[in-house]
Amino acid sequence: MGSRMGAECPKQYLPLLGKPILLHTLEKLCHFDGINGVLLGLAKNDPCWPEHEAACNTLSSFLGHYPGGKERADTVLNGIQALEPHIESEDDWVLVHDAARPCIRHQDIQALLEAIENHEAGGLLGLPIADTVKRTDNDNAVTDTVDRAGLWRALTPQVFRYGVLKKALKTALKENITVTDESSAVEAAGYKPLMVTGTPDNIKITLPGDLKMAELYLSQQDSNS
Repeated sequence: MGSRMGAECPKQYLPLLGKPILLHTLEKLCHFDGINGVLLGLAKNDPCWPEHEAACNTLSSFLGHYPGGKERADTVLNGIQALEPHIESEDDWVLVHDAARPCIRHQDIQALLEAIENHEAGGLLGLPIADTVKRTDNDNAVTDTVDRAGLWRALTPQVFRYGVLKKALKTALKENITVTDESSAVEAAGYKPLMVTGTPDNIKITLPGDLKMAELYLSQQDSNS
């Protein structure tokens, strides 16, 4: 719902360089040759979707939408199940991406797919943490400094084999395991996803100031291409 944006509509529908954030993201995914089809998870009775449905349906790889769930894991599992008619093997790759990350680069997706090509489960884009990391108590008083060696910020896309991700999400939901992203569900199933370095401009639009940053990044990407 994007409540932190303070907007009347969910953040994925906010305008960005003349079109909604969602359309930018779908275009990036649908125009990537390595992706065969894209499904969109929507909140039930989403009041903003009808206004943008026609534009999204013009994308050749767009397969339509499906109802989301209560939490992220529910929504992704619904998507996994909706993809079933398009799946040829349990080992097929399934890519999960945040609608609010419109600045994803094709070269990052390509690098991720190449890195996990022979992996048993899959992997995700991420960024090594460069800043000093502090831990605080409930009063925001610093209690210690955390060693940042080996710490990463998890990004999307996250790509996993269809069968692995489906089973991992079902098990996590059944056993009430906290799932903050797809990788955490796969990790809980005993796998070690591969972390692949992404680029810093793959930001998730969360706060109002992020829109200006996304405009800058997309403009730079267009000029460089």
